[in-house]
Amino acid sequence: MDPHRTIRALRDNIESVIRGKQEVIRLAIACLLARGHLLIEDVPGVGKTTLAASIARSMGCSFRRIQFTSDLLPSDIIGVSVYDQESRRFLFKPGPLFAHVVLADEINRTTPRTQSALLEAMSECRVSVDSDTHELPNPFFVIATQNPLEHHGTYPLPDSQLDRFLMRLRIGYPGTEAEKEIVSRQRLVHAAEELDAVIQVDEVIALQRRAHEVKVDDALLSYMVEIAQHTRSSDLVELGVSPRGSVSLYRAAQALALVDGRGFVTPDDIQELAVPVLEHRIVMKGSAVHRRDAARLVLEDVLQRVEVPL
Repeated sequence: MDPHRTIRALRDNIESVIRGKQEVIRLAIACLLARGHLLIEDVPGVGKTTLAASIARSMGCSFRRIQFTSDLLPSDIIGVSVYDQESRRFLFKPGPLFAHVVLADEINRTTPRTQSALLEAMSECRVSVDSDTHELPNPFFVIATQNPLEHHGTYPLPDSQLDRFLMRLRIGYPGTEAEKEIVSRQRLVHAAEELDAVIQVDEVIALQRRAHEVKVDDALLSYMVEIAQHTRSSDLVELGVSPRGSVSLYRAAQALALVDGRGFVTPDDIQELAVPVLEHRIVMKGSAVHRRDAARLVLEDVLQRVEVPL
């Protein structure tokens, strides 16, 4: 398998549906190869669900979409033990979480109790039900969407849940030409549903292993750790980036280098990933809590102050 050709085929397939958002697609694929989970946060109608579905359908993996609502229960996601009269014992019936790619649509519309059902799955790739542990498929990739501006009938994701996402991406509005193409290509069947798989399960696993082998110089490792430590000393920050955030930045940088066709990480990789990987892990103080761009501004300031290794 040629990793660069395989990744290029995956990117081209998704870009045939999501127009004018090459950088978002590039980062989303890096998130997949880093064995992380992706939170897509933006206003309605810009393609959050379409991007998630396009990624899933481009892979020859099992795929489940869960529409999160206020009455959804943890058992509706994980599964439930049902008594079988023939065997006279309880049998576990897996829920939709048991798929390679899970689309958690509008994740902030369900209660914290149901949101917490994803914590063990996203962290350990397994779930515990009735004292039994059940392994999830490999690879396991959760793509969640939410609208950050709508508050009626929503439940903000707790910090522990946000920390399980490797990246948080915003799609943004398309450019003029891309929007014209989107409008002109309207069809009876959703475009993402017509996509064919261009990558198989074993290829995804192989690419994830290849990403783990990308070289990271010691100076760049120190650079990542210093960025995380500087967020903890800011007067505007209540809680800075945790060591898990540093690990996430490391893994994401390796995966992005592979997506770009390199076997080594550069400072540019780290600087590009700092906001999507670290922003949602920072808890601000006082009035800064209510500013959506406060954490991003802190990170941009940190990147200016921390010396870049040559």
